[in-house]
Amino acid sequence: MKQFLLTMAGVFVGLMLFFFVAMVSFFGFIASIASSSSKDITPAHAVLELDLRQGLSDQDPQNAFAIFSGGSQSVMTIIQVLRAAETDNKVEAIFVRLPEGGVAPAAADELRLAFQHFKKSGKPIWAHSQGLYPSGAVVSTYMLGASADQLWMQPDSSFQAVGMASEDMFFKRFFDKYGVRADYEQRYEYKNAVNPYLYSDYTAAHRESELSWMGSIYRTAVLTASADRKQNPQTFLATLEAGPYSAEEARAKGLIDQVGQVKDAEDALIAKVGGDAKLADFDDYAGGAKARMGSGSGPVIAVIGAEGAIMTGKGGGGSPFGGEQTVWSDDVAKAIYEAAEDKDVKAIVFRVSSPGGSDTASEQILAAVRAAKKAGKPVVVSMGTYAASGGYWISSQASAIVSQPTTLTGSIGVFGGKFALGEALGKFGVDVRGVSVGSDYAGAFGTGDEFTPKQRAAFSAWMDRIYGGFVARVAEGRKLPQARVREIAKGRVWTGVQAQQLGLVDQIGGFYDAVDRAKALAGVKGEVRLKMIGGAKSPFEALGRLFGGTETSMKTLAAAAWVMGDPRSQAILDQMAQSRLRDRGATVLAPTPIRQGR
Repeated sequence: MKQFLLTMAGVFVGLMLFFFVAMVSFFGFIASIASSSSKDITPAHAVLELDLRQGLSDQDPQNAFAIFSGGSQSVMTIIQVLRAAETDNKVEAIFVRLPEGGVAPAAADELRLAFQHFKKSGKPIWAHSQGLYPSGAVVSTYMLGASADQLWMQPDSSFQAVGMASEDMFFKRFFDKYGVRADYEQRYEYKNAVNPYLYSDYTAAHRESELSWMGSIYRTAVLTASADRKQNPQTFLATLEAGPYSAEEARAKGLIDQVGQVKDAEDALIAKVGGDAKLADFDDYAGGAKARMGSGSGPVIAVIGAEGAIMTGKGGGGSPFGGEQTVWSDDVAKAIYEAAEDKDVKAIVFRVSSPGGSDTASEQILAAVRAAKKAGKPVVVSMGTYAASGGYWISSQASAIVSQPTTLTGSIGVFGGKFALGEALGKFGVDVRGVSVGSDYAGAFGTGDEFTPKQRAAFSAWMDRIYGGFVARVAEGRKLPQARVREIAKGRVWTGVQAQQLGLVDQIGGFYDAVDRAKALAGVKGEVRLKMIGGAKSPFEALGRLFGGTETSMKTLAAAAWVMGDPRSQAILDQMAQSRLRDRGATVLAPTPIRQGR
């Protein structure tokens, strides 16, 4: 036993030494990246190549280690860097590589506005596609390409931007076969995130809601693309839906401008702006451009971001090397309070791209929004891909809400429940037993059995309270009668253009439209300085949080395992964070049908 303990101690010390050396090397590498990315290495005459094929997040990752997970670019960085490039004499043009699948519609809308603004500088922006395939909202990808001065496609590639489709898997018959009981309640019929567990097909409300927002997104993309291509909308729609086409056919029908390889398009653009121009990577340029942003004088508009599922607590509890974005309520609320107390800050632009999550976390953030307004700082919400359910909760009492036409928002509702697995596990010889003291409700979320009638009544009343509170906050923030909010709520998802018609959104536009709205509300004229508050932590702070507090040993060993190449460690850390949201019982979370294509 003594030898065993000595051996284990040696292994542990060895792991810690290895981990320490690896981290020293790692942070040295991080420092070298940070140093090089802040230098201006742009050629004297540059065509910036913006490659959108690796996916898009709405905002920069909060995770300081995201560079090692093959992370995507962010819409917010791209649009800000494009603004900087407009006035940079070194930048002659932009060359965009389009993904083959669908860009999230609101992301496409935001980027299109940035492209249009860039073109006003007199500099060209061209796009190239190696094919458009029916994956996600591919019509939005096409719309983005159509906004460029020229849209090229690779020879013999496929143009299949002919519509939108969505597919869901329903598990009811599978659950019935194996004895799984999905014991959920919804407020109300359009709150369909758990419908796949409860039914074997779309309900009438579910189908109505899906077709409504999909139709709205499709109409927006088609009308916008036809306007940019200067074609009659009806003729354009008929041509589009008569596909699919080859690249050559698409050109003959006026859907694109040129057919050629990537190199052909690059050479043609370089020849247009001057033969001495050189291609430069957009990300390399962005590093230097971002280092120059936010400097200068003038009134300050604070910019605070919130992307991902909304959860209580502080960031740093999940995997350091990947995973989804999360809106941590402590972090976002702290950033809003900090902006409210900053004497230089005249207004706040709150960028929200979230399908929701925890009701209590959402309320914590909304309380900070109210406090900022009380301190005399207007808060303008700029909506990204989603601002639904809890994402709308945190937006509902802002001074103004600016949404893209295809943002998915609303979903004012709540669902909750559990899976009862007792019967299913019993078939494999596993018996679930439980004991409890106190109220019968103490054991309500046990996995063995469905709710008892008494438990269900208590749970149902709790969900009614959450729903009623949600409706009340929206009614107060949007200055609508509660009866009207209940009519348009019921968990239904709306697009931004639909939400504006219903009074849930004030203005259709992008991030810089929200900045202009914030300036107007604050009485600020002229140029302003945008100040990012909150957001990504430094690697050192992220590491400190990772190993701080409870569960230190588990996180240390998991991180060490990652360094040694064990992929299971990332899953462990991701599950630690996600389980907090799944186990809440009642959730203000919207379905997330929009996926980023590649």
